[in-house]
Amino acid sequence: MECCSGRCTLVFLFTLQLVTAVERQVFDFLGFQWAPIMINFVQIIVVILGLFGTIQYRPRYVVLYLVWTLLWVGWNVLVSCLYLDLGGLSKDSDILSLGMSSQQSWWRDNGPGCEGRDLPSPAWQSQENPELVTVLSCWLEHQYIEVLHCIVQLVLSLLGFTYACYVANTLSHGDDSFDFMGEIHHPSKSPDLFF
Repeated sequence: MECCSGRCTLVFLFTLQLVTAVERQVFDFLGFQWAPIMINFVQIIVVILGLFGTIQYRPRYVVLYLVWTLLWVGWNVLVSCLYLDLGGLSKDSDILSLGMSSQQSWWRDNGPGCEGRDLPSPAWQSQENPELVTVLSCWLEHQYIEVLHCIVQLVLSLLGFTYACYVANTLSHGDDSFDFMGEIHHPSKSPDLFF
């Protein structure tokens, strides 16, 4: 693969987005967060198509990635607002699980440094609800971990969008025709004319 700096950088960014989206998908599956599972799945598919479009000189796939990235940014802003309780949204709502389960983020009980400790009052321990019996102390609360995931996705999306605009422009102005001798003419190569 011939590599101009914009295309190589975009391939690298696509790879990073793919790795972080799959990582996020795994933890959303563990927390039964159904809306993020579906959105992450679409993100993974679109990033793969964008990667294919970049490697195979297909500007339409890169443009598809550009359009999806705008929606992806909106989704990550919504999730950040949800976990930070901004705009009337609440992290305790069942929006992300689509009302199908009472599960929360996997990070809520399994975050870094989380350890349970009993409440000081014996009156609390006699309650039926197990959430009242144990308090988790964590190094970083689960909502901040989720927001950090969103920030990573937003930064990668911003960089990916910028480079994808450049690559889509470069690919759409180049000659990506096919001749019957079995060679694909790349935008960076001058086409050979056969008389």
